[in-house]
Amino acid sequence: MPSRLSDAFKDHPVYAHCKIIDFGSVKELPDSYVWAARDDEATPRIITGSSVPVVDLRDPNAVTLIGLACKEWGMFQITNHGVPKDLMVELERAGRGLFSLPLQQKMKAARKPDGISGYGVARISSFFRKRMWSEGFTIFGSPLEHARQLWPHDHTRFCDVIGRYEEEMKLLAGKLMWLMLGSLGISPNSEGMGWAGPNGDFPGASHALQMNSYPACPEPDRAMGMAAHTDSTLLTILLQNNTIGLQVAKEGSAGGWITVPTIPGSLIVNIGDLLHVLTNGTYPSVVHRAVVNRVEHRLSVAYLYGPQSRTRISPLPGLTGGDRPALYGAVTWREYLGMKAEHFDGALSMLRLRRGASENDNAGGIRE
Repeated sequence: MPSRLSDAFKDHPVYAHCKIIDFGSVKELPDSYVWAARDDEATPRIITGSSVPVVDLRDPNAVTLIGLACKEWGMFQITNHGVPKDLMVELERAGRGLFSLPLQQKMKAARKPDGISGYGVARISSFFRKRMWSEGFTIFGSPLEHARQLWPHDHTRFCDVIGRYEEEMKLLAGKLMWLMLGSLGISPNSEGMGWAGPNGDFPGASHALQMNSYPACPEPDRAMGMAAHTDSTLLTILLQNNTIGLQVAKEGSAGGWITVPTIPGSLIVNIGDLLHVLTNGTYPSVVHRAVVNRVEHRLSVAYLYGPQSRTRISPLPGLTGGDRPALYGAVTWREYLGMKAEHFDGALSMLRLRRGASENDNAGGIRE
């Protein structure tokens, strides 16, 4: 995954391109972390009295409710999703244990400049002048190598929890894909869905796990946990602890930022750029961010779900035609990650087709 990160970090030989401070020792907000007027946003107003929909997956109307949430919000919370609560508790405990390690120990598992996995700051950091009040740990593939660095004598428990959680997420992500596509009349037999496999279980789908820590901040109103962005995924499934901080941008005449409440045992689902392309913009990817607070630590774990690496994504034939021309060209997830790393929030618009452009690159929805 290409990246373009700042050169501010100069005191660590492995991770010399990105500075991470010891958040627990900071009593005043450093100037490099001060976001004046949070000038990264086009809609800075905070809206109260409204929130993203909550969908019970056992509800007979779940498909319809999810379709409405995707179209109007790009995000929703789910309950009765089938993921064991004790596993979610174990994962949260594992995350807390990781981020509570001394900084020197965490840096032993630092993500290398050309790597994907490991400890570090958000990859989008390079696109902003100020630093974000957060730290992260990315897992792509087996976490064993980095876990050994973090816990030389007791890493098996962490790896076991991660492995079990990823298995649950893979099953849930496939189910959610069909609920979302089904709300648009797309089935496993629809044109362009051959990539879902003969059993409709999306064999070879790609994923990564992103653990994020947002420590208590001495001046939360002047800081930013995670700047506004969209995900590059088909969909993202987010687990968060009981500390609020996630906010979603709501457009329209009443546009602004809406805080997503915490519901014990629930998970948050948001649409990524690739599903935006796949649905020809019917289900838009959602802009979201994370804010911090003065007294509580917030932990979140995002399961980032996408197609297999060689699968090319473009608008599904069943969602185009007539007065609904294909709006986007074809792209693999790997290609799109490169575009996002280079152009950030301009990547999606770069896929937008010019009027009258050839449709050859768009036929077939997703092709291998």
